[in-house]
Amino acid sequence: MRPLTDDETKIFFEKLSKYIGENIKLLLDRPDGMYCFRLHKDRVYYVSEEIMKRASNISREHLVSLGTCFGKFTKAGKFRLHITALDYLAPYAKYKVWVKPSAEQQFLYGHHIMKSGLGRITESTPQYQGVIVYSMNDLPLGFGAVAKSTQECRHADPMTIVVFHQADIGEYIRSEDTLT
Repeated sequence: MRPLTDDETKIFFEKLSKYIGENIKLLLDRPDGMYCFRLHKDRVYYVSEEIMKRASNISREHLVSLGTCFGKFTKAGKFRLHITALDYLAPYAKYKVWVKPSAEQQFLYGHHIMKSGLGRITESTPQYQGVIVYSMNDLPLGFGAVAKSTQECRHADPMTIVVFHQADIGEYIRSEDTLT
């Protein structure tokens, strides 16, 4: 368990800022204590500093996990956000998309969101912006990237893809073995 290097921090914060913008500092300075991000076996963990200090007594070989896994660095050096970060990103999301009940199941199976399944979208969402996907009952379902801006969505064909799927809560079942 070690702190992220400058390059890793830059890549990681760029990815987070796609979804929550400047609200990253709200993740670190919380009212219930200070939190930090730590790297362990190419995975980035979000952990309170108090727990991290207590875990420093455990050797790296014996440490399996600590805190919440936000994602992992690929072999190519890119960062891939995991669904386990959804509960922490959803309250701070700048751009949101709500899907109709008929499209929820398709999204949870790993499919993109079509215009026909789009319930609402945050005003002035730019193209390729990271968004948090919600059900119409305001339950966070996952995240993705908008394929078309808000203006383009209004005039799009019903079978046009408007949100590219990146992760959803159905992954807990589909990828149960690899989500540690």
